[in-house]
Amino acid sequence: MKRYKTACTLFLLIIGTVFLSSCGSSKQVVYFQDLRPGESEVKLPEVQAITVQPEDKISIIVNSRDPQLTNLFNLPYVTQQLGSTSELGTSNNSRGVSGYTVDSNGEIDFPVLGKIYVAGKKREEIAAYIKNELVRENLVKDPVVTVEFMNLCVSVLGEVNAPGRFSIDRDRLTVLDALSMAGDLTIYGNRNKVMVLRQEDGVQRVYGIDLTSGEHVYTSPAYYLQQNDVVYVEPNNVKARQSTVNGNNVRSTSFWISLASLLTSVAILIFN
Repeated sequence: MKRYKTACTLFLLIIGTVFLSSCGSSKQVVYFQDLRPGESEVKLPEVQAITVQPEDKISIIVNSRDPQLTNLFNLPYVTQQLGSTSELGTSNNSRGVSGYTVDSNGEIDFPVLGKIYVAGKKREEIAAYIKNELVRENLVKDPVVTVEFMNLCVSVLGEVNAPGRFSIDRDRLTVLDALSMAGDLTIYGNRNKVMVLRQEDGVQRVYGIDLTSGEHVYTSPAYYLQQNDVVYVEPNNVKARQSTVNGNNVRSTSFWISLASLLTSVAILIFN
């Protein structure tokens, strides 16, 4: 009887160890564990607004009191169907506007004004420059210039609920914004290791972000995203265990429970 109790105690200790280790991993699910409401202050990194780069596509719309005059500076939206070309209406309310693709030199060819260097500039900077040039050249007296992004995107991959490629529709996009657009991390996402892949100066750089630490998130150089960034969420150990055929490997809880049960049964047979 004593030997039976010893074997049962051994079995319970093994089971308890396995479940305690599983409970410990739940601490890795909570975001910003080092922040306390009303107590924590984290200095944000310098704001990195989205700037236009070669191969980006932007739309530029010029408006004023004289629609016929400003139509000279707005590209018409042209559709092609089965070899035929048609142009939409020319009024400001009914016409579309196609975009300008930034060339390898960082320039666009703007009507009347000619080549304009836009690489490295923000939307408002481009709009202000074109407005000033139109007024300075006495082309439009009261222009209102609007610049919008057209093909700027970031990609979110890995353990998120809705991975995909998402358009940038604002001047500042954070890694938290991107993860929100992707439906947040799944329960299998590794909060300690979110990677941001970015091409800078011809080099592929990889930044790591620990979502469990608010200070690490907000001070990361990759907190503000740039166009073409790739955010990758690595799977945690639970997901790794499930990646086998039946999840029954040496890293799985079920494996250790089965092993403990087997050892207990063997011990009982031996002691009896």
